[in-house]
Amino acid sequence: MTTAAPRPVSLLDAPPEDAVAWINAAGEGTLAGRMGITFHEATPQRLVATMPVAGNTQLYRMLHGGASAVLAESLGSIGAVLHAGDGHIAVGVDINATHHLAVRDGTVTGVATALHLGRTTATYEVVISDENGRRLCTSRITCAIHGRRKSR
Repeated sequence: MTTAAPRPVSLLDAPPEDAVAWINAAGEGTLAGRMGITFHEATPQRLVATMPVAGNTQLYRMLHGGASAVLAESLGSIGAVLHAGDGHIAVGVDINATHHLAVRDGTVTGVATALHLGRTTATYEVVISDENGRRLCTSRITCAIHGRRKSR
């Protein structure tokens, strides 16, 4: 039996090289974790994550559009938190998704690129592609950045 190293209190407390591992560990038991989303890169400017198609399909066994939106929101929200800094939170306030192609199996990759990193908002374009690099979905998410959390 191995003992895992203690996780930092927050994502922003993690050293940069540990941020992706922290995000993936923190995602266990959340919607992102249940959908199999795995982060591979995470900076305020660019984030990359993958998600299996299996288990995230609609009745016709194609990738569910809502699953693509969850992947996009997961990427954008984490990017906004990284941008916002210590003691701030970021919450999605607007998301849209245009679905270009259907996929029935494999793994999809979402790449979020910052479009705007401001004091009160952060906006990302998220491109979701299949294993052959075909664009399946283009999404845009805007997050509101809120000030320091109140102590409980």
